[in-house]
Amino acid sequence: MTMEPRERRQRSSTRKFAEPSRRSDARDALPGAMRPPPVESDEALFKKIQAGRRDAFAILVERYKRRGYAVALRLLGRNDDAEDAVQQAFLRLYENRADYDSKWRLSTWFYRILTNACVDEIRRRRPMLPLPQVEPLATDAPDRDLEVVERDRLLHSALAEVPVEARIVLTLYYGDGRTYREIGSIRGVSVNTVKTHLRRGRLALRKALRARGMDGQ
Repeated sequence: MTMEPRERRQRSSTRKFAEPSRRSDARDALPGAMRPPPVESDEALFKKIQAGRRDAFAILVERYKRRGYAVALRLLGRNDDAEDAVQQAFLRLYENRADYDSKWRLSTWFYRILTNACVDEIRRRRPMLPLPQVEPLATDAPDRDLEVVERDRLLHSALAEVPVEARIVLTLYYGDGRTYREIGSIRGVSVNTVKTHLRRGRLALRKALRARGMDGQ
């Protein structure tokens, strides 16, 4: 599979962190009973869920809840809405567990369900209500923290003006590090369509940020 230049750079830059160090030889020599158990794949875990294992579902929720919340918050802009969307995504995932196609990566299926839940919420609340003001931090907080809060508030506000599909692509690509192919699978569109949404999303976001006094970079 041919990677996009950006993705190739990202992978080469992280390769050195993935290579085992020489110190791992001693760990490999440990008796089997002392070695940590291998991490079970999402797909293997989901087979247990399909078999009725509630404990397996709890593990899966723990794996995905933070990442799912981060994506939902960027798309919806409000904490309560993001939490509701994530809960709805897990509920749909569980209720439709028998429909899971094992040829898909489970993460792809989860993000498709989650982004659809976010789209449902966006359509439900049109015309979009103004985003709530972020509560100020304590007076002894560093000025830098206040700047970060304000920048995040403006970013969420600007994202709300980006068309929905372009917003989803921007969020999955920049916020969650998904590839063009992964995003295409999540949204059920071609790679070229993903690139088109990404290009339009960048332009719309840059315009919205400049309207708020930010440089749009």
